[in-house]
This record gives sequence, C-alpha cells and structure tokens, in this order.
Amino acid sequence: MPPRAPDRRPTLADVAARAGVSTALVSIVMRDAPGASTATRDRVRRAAEEIGYRPDSRARLLRSSRSRLLGVVFGVQHPFHGDLVSGLYAAAERAGYELALSAVTPGRDERRAVAGLLQDRCEALVLLGPSSPTAALADLAAHLPVVVVARSVRSAAVDVVRTADDEGMRLAVEHLIALGHHDVVHVDGGRAPGAAERRRGYREALGAARLTPRVVPGGLGEDDGAAAARDLLAGSLPTAVTVFNDRCALGVLDVLRRAGRAVPEEVSVVGYDDSRIARLTSVDLTSVAQDVDRLAALAVGRALDRLDGVPVERRELVVPPRLVVRSTTAPPRPRDVVERPSCRVPP
Repeated sequence: MPPRAPDRRPTLADVAARAGVSTALVSIVMRDAPGASTATRDRVRRAAEEIGYRPDSRARLLRSSRSRLLGVVFGVQHPFHGDLVSGLYAAAERAGYELALSAVTPGRDERRAVAGLLQDRCEALVLLGPSSPTAALADLAAHLPVVVVARSVRSAAVDVVRTADDEGMRLAVEHLIALGHHDVVHVDGGRAPGAAERRRGYREALGAARLTPRVVPGGLGEDDGAAAARDLLAGSLPTAVTVFNDRCALGVLDVLRRAGRAVPEEVSVVGYDDSRIARLTSVDLTSVAQDVDRLAALAVGRALDRLDGVPVERRELVVPPRLVVRSTTAPPRPRDVVERPSCRVPP
C-alpha cells in the first residue's frame, strides 16, 4: 500500500488496502450490516484501528435523510437564554442529537437566525422566547417541528414549553405581602414574551390581598429598569418592587442605590428568571426561578416526539416556578425611620 499523506484523513479505501479486502466489504463492516464473516469483521476493524480510521457519522447522516441536528434560536442579550442553551445541550446529548445555534443580535433579526438553521438541515427548531408573530411561527411549523420555549403561542401547529409566569409573579407578590409590604409596584415587560402573564399574576395577587396595583413601564434590559426607577423616585416611592426580569431589575437596583436609597431597608426588589445575574454575590437578587433543566428536557423531548410521530396529548407543557429569596427583600421599615430628603437622581 502506498504511503498516505500525513495530513490526509484515512478513508474506507485505506482500510480496505490495509485489510486486503474490497472497499464494499469495509463499508459493510463499518455499517454493521450483514454480509461479512466474524473473522473478516475482526480483520477490518483491526486495520481501521491501526491506521486511525474513524467513521464520519455526519457524512453518513447527510447521505441519509437525517442530520440529528436540533436548531436553536436564542437572544444573545438575554442571560436566561444562555442558561437554557446549556440545558438544551445536555438534553440533546442524552438523546444522541447535536445543537446548531443561531443568535438574534441587535443587527441580526429572528428571521435571519431561523434561515441560517434551515440551511444547516436541522430536523427541528427550538425557539427561545421568539418575537415572531403567531402566523409566522405556524407557517414555519408546517415545514418542520417547532418548539417554542418561554412564550405562549395560540396555534395548534406550534408546540410550547413554558413556565407558569403568572404563578411566578404571584409567588413574588405573596412573598412581599407576607413580609408586610402593602405598596408594591410592578415594573412591566411591555410586549415581551411572558410579560402579559407576569403582569396578570401581579394584579391577581394584589387583588386577592385587596391592595391597589400600580404598573410602571419597563422592558427587557438594564436601561429600561433604570428609567423605571427614575420615574418611581420622582413620585411616591413604594416599599417594594417586582420587576419583569433580572436584567431590568439590575437597572432598578443601580439607580436606587446611586440615589442613596437603601435596598432592602427602604425598597425591596424582586426579579424574574433567577439568571446568572441574580446569583452574583454583588447582586444577590431575590428572583423567581424557572426550572431550566426541566424546560430544556421537555423541549428536546417534544421535538423528538414530533420527529418520531409519537402522539401528543397536550400542545402546551407548563412548568411550575419557584421563588429564590436572597438579600434584596426584607420587611418594610416605618417611613418615619427611613424617610429622608429627596436625592438627586443620576441622569
């Protein structure tokens, strides 16, 4: 057998030459198909090991109709999406699948992110908190299985795995009321996925306690939370605030503290997602936790069920949340103890 170039990957032909058999027979052995004796199989496998041949599983899959790839669209600016991607990798690996990731960035919209995954021949798509209209998601689901995570979608064509967001916000409000807070404001998430459900949970919890709700505009990021905190400082400051997500809560905390307002002595703050931000020692934010591992396992499982034609009883799978209490919440102090002259709000 002529020497093989050192930088060239061994092929079936190289194994065949080493074992003294045909390339077709090597293919039979590598595919574990019938047609070769035990002795021949042993000789071919020994030859493959000697020259360092490894079957190219991706090439074999591409020759078939399966890629064993699950496409994942995520927002690069959302810490919670990073947590979900980690969970999806673990769940996919257990099922013998790989992930192909495609990010939504300020300069790359969701449509382009999805298009990239379709070019990669992904068998199914898992979309994390997508912003696309329901009609667009349903149209996409007509071509391949689509599982939406962390957003409710009113379409029988789209599978959904999400947290019970209204229940999560009720947990946050009930925690604050149990501490003795009666003036609890909610910093809203606007039209972001999950915002309506969290807003509803906040209102229902306050209504059940016969307290008056107050919702102020917020959003997804730190700047949105900072703007909301400035609005609160300019008016009647509540004793507690629930916030749409942890990133927004970080903005609220920053402005309150720079304005000289003590957290939690003057204002208790609760975030949502229990992302890596909330768990930082310097933040230590009380937050509503979503069960990342459970969400990821259900999303991968539902995608594979659709691919395998397994009958599905429920289109939407809802996972209960839990509250993680840290140092940003405490019982309110009497106003005559903590009230002070108004401070200048940083621009």
